Amino acid sequence: MSRPSFCASLCAALLSVLLVGAGAQPASPVTAQSIGDSIYPRLGQAGLDVRHYALDLNVDRPGTSELSGVVTLTVGATRPLPLLSLDFLGPAVAAVTWNGQPAPYRQDRAAGKLSIQRSLRPGEQATVTVRFAGTVGRRPDPELPLDVGWQAVAADGKRPGANFTLSEPDGTRTFLPVNDHPSDPATFTTRVTVPAGYVAAASGVQVLAQAAPGGGQTFTFEQAQPIPTYALALHVNRFERQDSPAVPVGVGGAAVARRDYFPSDLPDGTRDAYTRTGEVLTVLSGWFGPFPFGAYGSAVVTPGIPALETATLSTMPVRASNVRVLVHETAHQWFGDRVVLGDWADVWLNEGFATYAELLWAQAQGEDGAAIVRGWYDRAGRSPTRPLVAASERQLFDTTSYIRGALALQAVRVTVGDAAFQAYLRGWVAAFSDRPARTADLLAHTRRQLGADAEAALRLWTESPTLPPLPE
Repeated sequence: MSRPSFCASLCAALLSVLLVGAGAQPASPVTAQSIGDSIYPRLGQAGLDVRHYALDLNVDRPGTSELSGVVTLTVGATRPLPLLSLDFLGPAVAAVTWNGQPAPYRQDRAAGKLSIQRSLRPGEQATVTVRFAGTVGRRPDPELPLDVGWQAVAADGKRPGANFTLSEPDGTRTFLPVNDHPSDPATFTTRVTVPAGYVAAASGVQVLAQAAPGGGQTFTFEQAQPIPTYALALHVNRFERQDSPAVPVGVGGAAVARRDYFPSDLPDGTRDAYTRTGEVLTVLSGWFGPFPFGAYGSAVVTPGIPALETATLSTMPVRASNVRVLVHETAHQWFGDRVVLGDWADVWLNEGFATYAELLWAQAQGEDGAAIVRGWYDRAGRSPTRPLVAASERQLFDTTSYIRGALALQAVRVTVGDAAFQAYLRGWVAAFSDRPARTADLLAHTRRQLGADAEAALRLWTESPTLPPLPE
C-alpha cells in the first residue's frame, strides 16, 4: 500500500451487537484458537486451511453499504478443529450449510466471528456455504480517518454511486466471512451482479459477462493463484474498460493480459501513467522473476484514499495516478500478494520491497540511484526509527517499514553486487510463493544464497535500535 501519511490517530473502536440468525445456536463452550498474530491476535483460526472462496454477490444499489450474496468456502484442516471460526463483521447471516446440509452457527458481531458448529479433522475437506444480506460491518483503519473494507461512494450530481474494496490489513471481514489473515491465502471465483449500465471488476481473469434478470449483468472472474483475503479486488462502477496488448512476462513466458478500468469523468492526464504499465512489468519481472498472475491492470477510483495492491488489479485513486505509485503497487503483486506474510509484524517484507522497486525502476530510466538512496537515508534520519519487525499497530505503515526496509535491501545489494542481488530476489520469490514468510525466513535465505557477510548486513538493518550507517 502507498499511504499519504504515516502518522494518524486510531479511529474509535467498533460498536456492534450480537446477532443470532435463523438456525443459529446458543453460545458453545467450545472455542477456536486464533492464528496468534503479533499485531492482531484475534484474527483467523489456527489450523484452518481455506482453499477456495466462491463468491456470488449482488450489488443492487451501487454507492451504498448494502450487500447480499452467497459465499461457499472449500476448507481443510492442518489440526483437529472442534468448530469452524470465520472472521466476519456483517452483514447478517441468513443461513449456513455444511456439505449441503443445514449447520448450526452463531454470528457475534462484537467479537467479529461467525462460528459454525461442525468439526473438521486433517485429511478431510468440507464445503461451507453462508448466505447473507444487509449492511456491511465497520472496521476503522489503524492509521487513517476511514473504514477499511467495503467502500461506498454515494452518487452525487456529477458521479454515479460506486463501490470498491480497500481491505488492508483486515477489512475483508467487513463484508465476507473469511479466514482473514495473510498466512492463509486462497483462490477465488467471483461473480458479481450489478444493475444495467454498471461494470464489475475483480481479482483474476474475467471469464464471463452475461445478462442478469432485471436488465443487469453478471461478471465472473477466476483468480487461479492463491492470494491473501485483504488483496481481493472488487469494484462496481460505470467504468470504461480499456484493454492493452498483453505483456510476455508471465510464468514460462506466458502473456499477461492487460486491462484497466476508468471512470468516465477523469481529469485530463489521469490515464497517462497507466500507458506505461507494460514497461513497469518488464522492468520488475527482470529483477523479481515472472509476473505471478495471468492478468494485471489498475482500477481508478475518485475518493482520496491510499493506493492499494489489490491482486491483479491495483486500486489507484486519481491523485496517486503517477508512475512511481504504480511501480510500488505493481511490485506488491510479487511481495505481499504472492509471497504472503506469516505475521503482520513483518509487513516491511511487503513495503520495503515495494519501495525498493521504485529505485530499480528509476535506475532503469537513467536516474541517479545513489541520490535516491541518500534521499531515503536523510528522510529516515528525520523520523523515529526502530528494528524492522513492528511491535504495534501504529508501526505497521511508518517510515521504518517503507524507507528503512528499502535501505536494508540496499545494504545487501552493495555487499554482493547486482548480479547476485538479482538472483537473490528471484530466489526469494521462487522459494516463498504461497508460503507465509517472516523476517527470520529472509535472514536464513540471505545466508543460504549470499553468505554470512550479506546476512550480517541485513541483520544490522533488521535489528539495530538506531539507524545504521548509509550503505555505500
